[in-house]
Amino acid sequence: MASGDMVERTLDILTLLADHPHGLPVSDVSRRLDLPKSAVHRLLSILVVRGLAIQDEYSQRYRMTVKLAAIGFRFLAASGITEICQPSLDRLAARTGELVRLALLENDALIWIAKAQGSFSGLRYDPDMGQAVVLHATASGKAWLATLDEAQATALVKASGFVVPSRFGRPVVRDEASLHAELALTRERGYGTSIEEGEPGTCAVSCAIFDPQTRLAIGTVSVAGPVARLTPERIASIAPDVQATAAEIADLWPSRKVMLATMGLTPLKVSNG
Repeated sequence: MASGDMVERTLDILTLLADHPHGLPVSDVSRRLDLPKSAVHRLLSILVVRGLAIQDEYSQRYRMTVKLAAIGFRFLAASGITEICQPSLDRLAARTGELVRLALLENDALIWIAKAQGSFSGLRYDPDMGQAVVLHATASGKAWLATLDEAQATALVKASGFVVPSRFGRPVVRDEASLHAELALTRERGYGTSIEEGEPGTCAVSCAIFDPQTRLAIGTVSVAGPVARLTPERIASIAPDVQATAAEIADLWPSRKVMLATMGLTPLKVSNG
């Protein structure tokens, strides 16, 4: 296996293990990635040596360790992304009493990287962080896709397909026609919504964050909560607050660029799709 292929396959294995916290046997990894068992075993052994994976003594399954997550958190802390944006998220969470999340754009994918929980009793929605956003079945994904032209948005969704993970609810977008209709509605009202799509029993509203210099979308801010509280009427009432928070974070963006430059880092690549 060439060195380039080995790196690519290793990343494929890490991505697969990230979706299976209880681990997978070598045979499953081999089957899912269409790789020889011998190659999979060799790559997993390297990950184990580097502390990025571990093999359970009893089940013989391989799973990721928290080391890779720790590396990611270390990067976020060093870059200052969450430090700059967190106060804005906290204020929005306090005003709405719901979960607020920040997603940033990286190589045509949205990744949730920060959150603020505004609900401290009763029904709470608090999903895992660090996952990629399913673009066509979430409020954040729709909010970003709506900033692109139809050809770009359609190509991005078709690249991953219209199928959603099993944990999702009832997606509104099932084909190109429904995608175009949903994005047209999103552009018209200025925010994306998800009504029991990303997860049964939950709803969300999201707005895009625009780089003040390029005017390209660089991420999204969203509010999510139980359907009992986030009714269509309440979503409409808090949407202006979400839009204001997105604008507030956008105003902070030049400060982040300056800070990253002083650290010898480059800002996240901004993509227009």
